[in-house]
Amino acid sequence: MVRPVSFYFNQETAANDFYQHNLGEKRDIVQAKALIEFDNMVALLQSKGITVHVLQDDNQVCDTPDSIFPNNWFVSLEGGRLVLCPMFAHDRRTERLKFLGALVESIGQSKLEVVNYTQHEQNDVFLEGTGAMVLDRANKKAYCCLSMRADEALFNTFCAENGFKPVAFHAYQTYQNRRAAIYHTNVMMALGEKFCVICLSSIDDAAERARVVQELEESGKEIVDVTEEQLNHFAGNEIELEGTGGKRYTVMTKATYDCLTPEQRAVIEKSSEIIAPDVKTIETYGGGSVRCMISELFI
Repeated sequence: MVRPVSFYFNQETAANDFYQHNLGEKRDIVQAKALIEFDNMVALLQSKGITVHVLQDDNQVCDTPDSIFPNNWFVSLEGGRLVLCPMFAHDRRTERLKFLGALVESIGQSKLEVVNYTQHEQNDVFLEGTGAMVLDRANKKAYCCLSMRADEALFNTFCAENGFKPVAFHAYQTYQNRRAAIYHTNVMMALGEKFCVICLSSIDDAAERARVVQELEESGKEIVDVTEEQLNHFAGNEIELEGTGGKRYTVMTKATYDCLTPEQRAVIEKSSEIIAPDVKTIETYGGGSVRCMISELFI
């Protein structure tokens, strides 16, 4: 996780992240609120025995307003492989330069293999990490809703090189009375060991929807189908982590917890305890939630 120093509304990413909202508060106020939310979330995770590596952002070179969402610029894979990902927004590419050294240190440099896809930015081809892809690591499947930030050919390359079965589809949200592409898969879909939270109605194509359902059911996932209105409360932006004694925790925002029905929460709670920090400021101005704030490391 990256502790922010200059978090605020990013006009560049707002071009296709329609979950971002600028309420017009002063930047220092937004940053102060985000910092409180971040620190509280880290403390909550650590209280459950979850190991958290916190990297501190700085603005000595330049501002990186979205650095709080590190899962977009890299993917850590089992076996010591680190994939550097091409980013849509120019002002987010600096994050790799800022944090790569500290990240390598956290993972363990002696056994690290770095795979670099960032050259594709020159051709406006992007694949924004575990924002663009939701990885079922146990069953070696990768789910991806295609968008400006998730190129199908590069997604297929990632899957071929890392042993994943690609499951690509298109997902949409209603924005200003039109169907607009959802910018990241991880805002409409989240995987746990035993379950999948997904907005099936966002997959307009019936054949694509049926294929996604089939792949999930074949992998033994119980589906929690959420609505598009629940997506507006980041119901798809969740991650399951392991704490003390191997206990599983599903991290979701308080806004998500409050919008899920008791029946939907019950499916998750069969196998995973829910923890729900409040990150309202980060969600509002950044257009991402708790899953975007966590990039899992395999050391």
